[in-house]
Amino acid sequence: MPPTTPAPIRAIIQHEIELGYTNNAILAGGYPVSLRTLERMRYSHRRYGLVFIWNEILAYLEQRPTAYLDEMAYFLLDEFDVIVDEATISRSLRRINYSRKKTQRIAAQRNTDLRNRGLANRLPHWRTDQLVFLDESAACERTGMWRQWCQVDNSCLFEFALKNHKNAVQRIAASVRHYFKRREPFRIYHGSTNSTRQAMQRHQNMVDISPLSRILKVDPNARTALVEPNVPMDRLVESTLKCNLIPPVVMEFPGITAGGGFAGTGGESSSFKYGFFNETVNSVEIVLGNGEVITASKKENSDLFHGVSGAVGSLGITTLLEIQLMQAKKYVKATYHPFRSIPEVIEKLRAEAQNSELDYVDGILFSKGHGVVITGHLTNDIPDCSLAQSFSDANDPWYYLHVKEKTLRSLKPGVEYIPLSEYLFRYDRGGFWVGASAFEYFKVPFNQVTRWLLDDFLHTRMLYRALYASEQSRNYIVQDLALPFSTVEKFIDYTIDSFGIWPLWLCPLRQTRLPTLHPHFPEAEVDGQTLKPMLNVGLWGFGPAQRDIFVAKNRELERKIRDFRGMKWLYAHTYYKEDEFWDMFDRQWYNGLRRKYNAESLPSIWHKVKVDPDAQRQAVNESWSSWALQFWPLGGMWGIRKAIESGEYHIARNSTWRTRKSQSKGRCADDVTLEFFLPQAVFAYKRRNLK
Repeated sequence: MPPTTPAPIRAIIQHEIELGYTNNAILAGGYPVSLRTLERMRYSHRRYGLVFIWNEILAYLEQRPTAYLDEMAYFLLDEFDVIVDEATISRSLRRINYSRKKTQRIAAQRNTDLRNRGLANRLPHWRTDQLVFLDESAACERTGMWRQWCQVDNSCLFEFALKNHKNAVQRIAASVRHYFKRREPFRIYHGSTNSTRQAMQRHQNMVDISPLSRILKVDPNARTALVEPNVPMDRLVESTLKCNLIPPVVMEFPGITAGGGFAGTGGESSSFKYGFFNETVNSVEIVLGNGEVITASKKENSDLFHGVSGAVGSLGITTLLEIQLMQAKKYVKATYHPFRSIPEVIEKLRAEAQNSELDYVDGILFSKGHGVVITGHLTNDIPDCSLAQSFSDANDPWYYLHVKEKTLRSLKPGVEYIPLSEYLFRYDRGGFWVGASAFEYFKVPFNQVTRWLLDDFLHTRMLYRALYASEQSRNYIVQDLALPFSTVEKFIDYTIDSFGIWPLWLCPLRQTRLPTLHPHFPEAEVDGQTLKPMLNVGLWGFGPAQRDIFVAKNRELERKIRDFRGMKWLYAHTYYKEDEFWDMFDRQWYNGLRRKYNAESLPSIWHKVKVDPDAQRQAVNESWSSWALQFWPLGGMWGIRKAIESGEYHIARNSTWRTRKSQSKGRCADDVTLEFFLPQAVFAYKRRNLK
C-alpha cells in the first residue's frame, strides 16, 4: 500500500474490507484513495490476512531488535502460517518509520548474527593463514571498532558455515511444511538450470533453494567435500584442488551444479570407471515433502538414497551432499586415436572402457569417415620437449576443433599434455560445438578471429543463458541417448539419415543398479550380476524450423531409441505420454517411495520432465513477446541481451582454475583479496606473492 495514505484511513478501509464491502468504486468515492490502492489492499488482505500480523512483527522486534528480514518472514510463517516476502516486510516497516538504525541502537555493541553470516558466506573461501578474527569483546563503546585480533582455524569457519546452512534449511523446511499442511503442490527454484525445456508454469507455489550455494568443508584426510546443491563444478574443483583433490566425476560444463548432477543424470568421460555422478556421493541431506529433514546414504534410508538420484527433485529437496574425492595430479596425458569408420570407433571405445588403468575415455565422430577415441591418464610428469595445451583462453583453440585438426590427416595416435582443470572443462568454450550454431544463426563468419572477438559469449554459462532467454531451444535438438554397444552403430546410422547432425559425442557409461531412474538396459555380463556398459551418443544441433515437424521428429527419435533398447536422458525435451514413460521405469517402486517419504505434494518425475506441445503453442499465441521471439534475429538478440545482463561472463574471466599465460611462462601469481564484513566498515587487504 502506498505510504501516502494516512494510517487512520487505511485502518478504516481495511476494516470495511474485512466486513465484506466489495465495491471498490464506492470505497474510492468515500475515501481519498485510488482504485489501484484499493486493489492492492484487497490483494494484501487475501494473501496475508488480518492487520494484527504487523503488530505481532513489532512485538517480535521489541524482543529481537537485531532480527533480519528473513527471520521475520520465518516468524510469520511459523507462527501464523502466512508467507510474506522480505520486500513486503521491509516496505511495511519503512512505512511506519521503523528503521534499522533504531534497532541497532537497542542492540548495543554485539551483533553476532552479522558476524556469523559474514564469516559463513565469505571467509571459507580463504586459507586459515590469510585470516584474522576480530574479537568483539574488545569493542570500543563509542566507535564500535575492535582492537584485538586472533587467528581463525578451520573448525571455527566450518562451525559458522554449518550454522548458516542449518538456518537456511530451516526456512526451506518451514515453507515446505506450509504447503504440505494446505495440501498445495509446489515446485523448487534452484536459481539456474542446464535444462533446455522452456518453463510453462509462471505463477505458482515455489520453494526457493537458490541461496544453498556454499562449500562448507573440504576434508583432505577423509577425502570428502561437504557442499550445498547449487555449488557449480568449477567452484568445487577450485576448492578441492587447493587440497590436491578432485571429484572422480566432474561434469564438463563449469556451471552444472552438484545438486543438478545428483538429482539429474551426470555422466562424463570418467563414468566408464566410476559410473554416474551420484555414484560418487556418500550421503545427502533431504527435506521431505512434509518438511521433515533427514539424511540418506547407503546405510541410512538407503532406498531413498538410491531412488532420489535421477528423480529430478520429485522425491524431496536435496540440501547438502557429501562427495567423494580422489588424488589429483597436475596433467592429463591425452591420447588421440583416429579412425576412418564408425564401427572402428565403437569397437575401440568398447575395448578402452574395459581398461582400468585409464582415467578418462570419450570419443568424437566428425563424419562417417573421421572419428577419434580420446583416452586420458592422470600424471604429474610432462616431457621436457612438450608444452602443456590449454583451452580456456580466448587465444586458445576450441577443443573439438583442435582434436579434429590434429587427427584429420593422420592415422597415428597423437599424445599431448593438458593441465587437469583445463581437461575437466575442455568443452566449456563452445559448449562442445553447440556454440558454432550461434554463428550460423546470426550468419557471422566462423573463424579464429570471430571466435576471439566473441569469446565472452561462447562459454557454456552464457550460451545456456542466451539459448533459454531467446526460446530458440524450442527448435534445437539437444539430446543425450544411452544405448547398448550392440545397437549403437545402427542408431547412429539412423541419426545421420534423419537429422544429419555432426559432430556426435560418444561416451561409455557404467550402469547404475536397478531399479533406477537413470538410463539403463537390463542385460548383465557373463557373471550374471554386473550390468553391461552403455555408450552415450550426444546429438546436438538445429532441428526443423516448423514446430509441428520438430515435435514429430522428437517423437520419432523417442520411438527409435526404444527400438534400439536405449534410453534418453531426461534433462532435455521429453515428449513421452505417461504410459510410454512408465513402460521404461519401475512405476510401482517409484510411487512406493513417494508415499513412504511424503513426496506426493511434489510434481512427479513425468510431470517435471514432459514437454506439452499444446501448452507451448498456447503460450506463444497468448504472449506477444514469445510470438515475436520466433522471428530472426529478434530471439537471438534478446538472448544476447539477457546473457549480458546476467553478468556471467565475469565468472569465466575470473575463474582461478584457468591456466594463465603468466603460469605457462613459469611465473605464478597469487592474488588474494581479504574482506572483513563488519557492522561499521569493509576492510580490504590485497596481498601478492610472486614465486
